[in-house]
Amino acid sequence: MRIDIITVVPQLLESPLNHSIVQRAKNKGLVEIVIHDLREYGLGPRKNVDDYSYGGDAGMVMMVEPIFNCINGLRKERDYDEVIFMTPDGEQLSQGMANELSLKQNIIILCGHYKGIDHRIREHLVTKEITIGDYVLSGGEIPAAVVVDAIVRLLPGALTDETSALSDSFQDDLLSPPVYTRPASFNGWDVPEVLLCGDPKKIKAWQDEQALERTARLRPSLLEKSK
Repeated sequence: MRIDIITVVPQLLESPLNHSIVQRAKNKGLVEIVIHDLREYGLGPRKNVDDYSYGGDAGMVMMVEPIFNCINGLRKERDYDEVIFMTPDGEQLSQGMANELSLKQNIIILCGHYKGIDHRIREHLVTKEITIGDYVLSGGEIPAAVVVDAIVRLLPGALTDETSALSDSFQDDLLSPPVYTRPASFNGWDVPEVLLCGDPKKIKAWQDEQALERTARLRPSLLEKSK
């Protein structure tokens, strides 16, 4: 898989994409992540990428031409399955969406900034718009890093134990059950006895029960969604 990220602040993506599972996946050749500084496509001697909005609204808007030139140049090199725009008014990221995106071959992620991007880019070039929640951040870089992490960890070979991702919260519209490790007793706090019994069927039944209980208590809307 190849992921191209277009941003005006590439430094914001350096740490999230160069450590932990994402870095290991890159080292294994499972994913190639290329960050493009939009200012390299800026206009004029100052490499401008933003301008005042028509209509007189407050805030600067990312210009159509630099973004078009960057995306168009990438598309001349390869075909892309999705051109994703990170925006607060997009479709909310979900585990199901991450699963679908992990099956793609080439993806472009465009990070918004300032007041947003010229809407013509959204109309003619963007194929999918994603948000990570109903709130506004300074730009799309952190949300883009979240999307990349959610995708990359699902790639075969990214996790040491590939079955681990199958038991993550939201994979089956339920929260995951509690997890414990050694010691079995600490400070008077004990691990549930069923997890120490060695009977896989009893353990699985307990985990299913706990997942359902936690979902009903903490995220009941997920149960409504699965009906």
